[in-house]
Amino acid sequence: MELALPLWFEVGTYVVLALILAVDLIVAFKRPHVPSTRESALWIAFYVVLALLFSLAMLWLGDAEHAGQFVAGWLTEYSLSIDNLFVFLLIMARFSVPRRYQQELLMAGIIIALVLRGIFILLGAALIENFSWVFYIFGAFLIFTAIQQARTGTDDEVETENKLITWLRRRVAVTDEFDGARIRTVVDGRKVFTPVLIVLVALGTTDLVFALDSIPAIFGITQSPFIVFTANVFALMGLRQLYFLLGDLVDKLEYLHYGIAFILGFIGVKLVLHAMHENELPFINGGQGIEWAPEISTWTSLGVIVVAMTIAVVASLIRMRVVRVAEQKQPQPETEPGGERP
Repeated sequence: MELALPLWFEVGTYVVLALILAVDLIVAFKRPHVPSTRESALWIAFYVVLALLFSLAMLWLGDAEHAGQFVAGWLTEYSLSIDNLFVFLLIMARFSVPRRYQQELLMAGIIIALVLRGIFILLGAALIENFSWVFYIFGAFLIFTAIQQARTGTDDEVETENKLITWLRRRVAVTDEFDGARIRTVVDGRKVFTPVLIVLVALGTTDLVFALDSIPAIFGITQSPFIVFTANVFALMGLRQLYFLLGDLVDKLEYLHYGIAFILGFIGVKLVLHAMHENELPFINGGQGIEWAPEISTWTSLGVIVVAMTIAVVASLIRMRVVRVAEQKQPQPETEPGGERP
């Protein structure tokens, strides 16, 4: 079923989102600072409420099915973007980025991510429209990615980033010191790049690797390019604030990558079943659709996504509490009469 929304609504959505991103970008660059927990929480709440209001507008102007597709797609992208935070933390720590300038670099990285994802979405939509069998490829890729995610977490993304940064350092003159948030500076009368260039490349390429997972995943929920893109924008808009709100907690959510792996695997299976149902490959069932292949509804997908992430986060928090209690119960070394530990 095609999504039928008024043209003014789609155009207005793009304009409003562009304005919000522009304001967010200006604030990040004009007021470089480390956001407080309260500030980050308020921004995230604002973006979440904005996304929910957008889904209600789609329900009012469209129908419940496509509103549900947006919510499911937004939650999927939001869940997968949390995995990005772990690598973002590693990148910021590895290059010793001053916390005062992390807002600006994260915002620039998010803009790069939106451009790259926009290109991916256009390509994906064109492939799906002309070649329905691409769902087989998307589904198989997501199932493979889910297995890799459960086994290795984000190691593959970090390794990819390392190789690219090594290649770039060999070919571009880059200083070891930051000059504020400037991408270029002058050293001994010669213009050279600062580590900001390396950080931006690392952030952009890391998100590109993650987009290879997330874009096929959301196409497994909806084939509407409008919903796919808006879900990505809403998911990425609060990512910068989420980075400062969660901080090192992301690294401690031990079971998070299992929840993400389960979601990817589930959507991968859904894509394969959809491909079987719409089959056009002549060497499979004579080019006819396989009737017994079930179609998984949007609301089922939404339920699975919410339950998987809830279980992963709650299990991780319980694990953190158990470890903390165990550490507190460990006996402390006794002190000698002089007050010194033996």
